[in-house]
Amino acid sequence: MEIFSVSHPVLSGLIATVFTYAVTALGASFVFFFRSINRRALDLMLGFAAGVMTAASYWSLLAPSIELLSGSGYKEWLLPSAGFLSGGLFVILSDAFMDKAHACRDSASKRSFMLASAVTAHNIPEGLAVGVAFGSLSAGQTSFAGAAMLALGIGLQNFPEGMCVSVPLYLSGKSRAKSFFAGQASGIVEPVAGVLGALFAVTAKSFLPAALSFSGGAMIAVVCSELIPEAFLGSKRTALAGVICGFVLMMALDVALG
Repeated sequence: MEIFSVSHPVLSGLIATVFTYAVTALGASFVFFFRSINRRALDLMLGFAAGVMTAASYWSLLAPSIELLSGSGYKEWLLPSAGFLSGGLFVILSDAFMDKAHACRDSASKRSFMLASAVTAHNIPEGLAVGVAFGSLSAGQTSFAGAAMLALGIGLQNFPEGMCVSVPLYLSGKSRAKSFFAGQASGIVEPVAGVLGALFAVTAKSFLPAALSFSGGAMIAVVCSELIPEAFLGSKRTALAGVICGFVLMMALDVALG
C-alpha cells in the first residue's frame, strides 16, 4: 500500500484500476476450472461489495463534494444534487440502451455478447469513480483509506462479473480461451476511465465537486441495479450480512483514517 502514498494521484488511480481489472480477469479465468461457484459465497461477496460501495459513495465521494462547496449558498446543495442525479441517469440510460439492444437478439451467443457489452458499459463509471477518488487526494478532499476501499469494493464485485461473462460464452459454444478473453476484456475500460477520472480531478479542480457527486450517483445506481438484485436472488440473510459488514468496514476505515 505504500506505493499509493508516494505516487502521483493519477498514477495511484491507474494502479488502483489495474487492480480492479485484474480481479475481473481472475473471475473470467474460472472458465478454465469451474462451471459454477458456491451460491452463498457469491451472495456474501456481492453483498459485501454493495455495502462497501454504498458507504464509499457517501464518505469518499458525495460528502467531500458537499464539503468543497461549504458556505457557497445554494450551490452547496444544488451542484452535488445535480452531479449525483447525472451519475445515476448515466447508468440508467446505459441500462436502457443495453436492454433495448439485448431484446433485438435471440441466439445464446448474441445474448452472451450483449451481457459482455453491458458489463463493459457498467465498468466505465466504476473506473471513473476510482479515478476521481484518487485524483481528489491531491486536493485533500478524500482520504486514502476511502479511495482504497472504494477500489477494493469495485474489485470484489468485478470478480463475479468476469465470471458471469466468460462462463455463459463458454456454454454458448465458444472455446475456453475466447470466453476468457471476452471476460477479461470487459474490465479493460476501467484503467482507461480511471486515468481520465484522476486527470479530470487533478486538472479541473473547480469541477471536482460535480465529478465527485457524479461518481457517487453512478456508484449507487450500479449497486442498486446490479449488485443488490443479484445478491438477494440467493440467501437473503447471507447477502444482508455481507452488505452490513461491508458498509460498517468502509465507514469505520474512512472515518477513523480520513
